[in-house]
Amino acid sequence: MFKALLLEKNESGFSAAVQPVDESQLPEGDVLVSVSHSTLNYKDGLAITGRGPVVRAWPMVAGVDGAGTVLESTHPHWKAGDSFIHNGWGLGETRWGCLAERARLKGSWLVKLPRTLTTRQAMALGTAGYTAMLAVMALERHGLRPGDGEVLVTGATGGVGSVATMLLTGLGHRVVAATGKAQEADYLKRLGAAQVIDRAELSSPGKPFQKERWSAVIDAVGSHTLANALAQTRHGGVVVACGLAQGSDLATTVMPFILRGVTLTGIDSVMAPLPLRVEAWDRLAEEVDRNALEDMVEDIGLDDCIARAQDLMNGHVRGRLVVAIG
Repeated sequence: MFKALLLEKNESGFSAAVQPVDESQLPEGDVLVSVSHSTLNYKDGLAITGRGPVVRAWPMVAGVDGAGTVLESTHPHWKAGDSFIHNGWGLGETRWGCLAERARLKGSWLVKLPRTLTTRQAMALGTAGYTAMLAVMALERHGLRPGDGEVLVTGATGGVGSVATMLLTGLGHRVVAATGKAQEADYLKRLGAAQVIDRAELSSPGKPFQKERWSAVIDAVGSHTLANALAQTRHGGVVVACGLAQGSDLATTVMPFILRGVTLTGIDSVMAPLPLRVEAWDRLAEEVDRNALEDMVEDIGLDDCIARAQDLMNGHVRGRLVVAIG
């Protein structure tokens, strides 16, 4: 038996509870792992609170992310004792996830834990940090270089926004962080933000074509915020969409695209191919400021996850929640 955060839905309704689960119930897979650390992402919050249609098979063990040690493996690239990172691939949605002491996974999904990261540090980054790095890499592929101009990060006190602010600053960019939490301005400046603006400047319906400002944008919010960011992006600029905290709608026009040559690109962290994942994690291991990372982390236990998931969905969480499983 092992402990897991189990989500259930039946005629009595939805429930979430940490409870013992028999190992025989684990899904098929070629790698059995012990999970040392996990994390709470926005998608986990939706699933654990039942506020969003994330879970598509019941019962479900929550947890998009996990890091720990391989116990048993029939996969040729993994052996007992190896340290791993897992992100995405439908865990916590269609397949049992990593908010549990044990998980059975597919070896082709796993990334070797970089030697310079601990499992806790890896989960301090988690899908949020990995997504932020994928977004930064997308900006670089588009040609963004330090000194090109201001880079806007929306939802900046969230996990993706916090790590994106830290990474971009470390790479030499001037970051403008948008947040609805004015009291967190000092936190964002410690992460490197050159300026902090109120999200209200972006979150209401705006004109489809506005004064040019941003050389690039990482948007974790969607809806009107993304539409305004597009309308304010400079000629030839790039906007990366990687979240929907405000909404999944996008009421915009073709004008930024055909009159300024703005590029809108999306990040799919769930199904990203393994080589891209490995590159992102190698970059994170090399470039993350460990002290800044500590400033954005709150450590919790498995038994705390349900209450903290509610706080996450209510906007009462800053940065990253790391779950110590063992």
